[in-house]
Amino acid sequence: MPMNPPIRDWRGRVVWLVGASTGIGRALAEALHARGAWVVVSARPSPALDAVARRLPQAWALPLDATSLADCRQAAARVLDRLGRLDLVLYCAGTYQPLRATAWDLGVMLRHQTVNQTGALHLIDAVLPALRRQAQAGQPAHLGLVASVAGYRALPQALAYGPTKAALIHLAQGLHLDLAPLGLGVSLINPGFVATPLTAQNGFHMPALLTPEQAAQAILAGWARGDFEIQFPRRFTLGLKALSLLPTPWYERLVRGATGL
Repeated sequence: MPMNPPIRDWRGRVVWLVGASTGIGRALAEALHARGAWVVVSARPSPALDAVARRLPQAWALPLDATSLADCRQAAARVLDRLGRLDLVLYCAGTYQPLRATAWDLGVMLRHQTVNQTGALHLIDAVLPALRRQAQAGQPAHLGLVASVAGYRALPQALAYGPTKAALIHLAQGLHLDLAPLGLGVSLINPGFVATPLTAQNGFHMPALLTPEQAAQAILAGWARGDFEIQFPRRFTLGLKALSLLPTPWYERLVRGATGL
């Protein structure tokens, strides 16, 4: 049974992607545009963001610093004023820097928290009233958060990244619990390894590595099914989720053996 209203027809839908200048966000913008959606792409100002909008006639580049609540509120007001509604909003902005406790860096920890977690809260604050109004009027309304399988349980080098993704997982679960009865869809997207500028920093083998385009197709398929949690590639993510249920000594032994860290 679908946990969200399935989304299969994107023609004319207004989609706002925050964190869309590269990686999964950019691939999603291209895929949604090809399906007839009006796409607003946001990220910090950059040539990459402008290039996305230039390639897509039905796209609007709206520069935004998600770590600023004022920026998020002003941007949301501009989108609603120009396009009249928001059918789907996705927070896929994020930062990642490998970090272990043996090289503790408070600045790195706090930067991850600010971009990955606080930025998502800022966006939700800016769009939730409009999404609730639409849902209550029987109109399409959907909120998505891109977390990660790194949020399931601690992994080597993810000391800064993992806790922020765990927080997004819990946040999405709570949002769905409260908002699904109102007709407002909420999706939690947990990718495995995807070839992006962020994962390019990893110096280890990344199993089941996907392209951003493959990730975008998996997300679209999940929205079409009405899934709450969209995880991919499933052969990898389901295994990692199962591992996370093991007792700590077994889990740590397996993770250290698999990564060599």
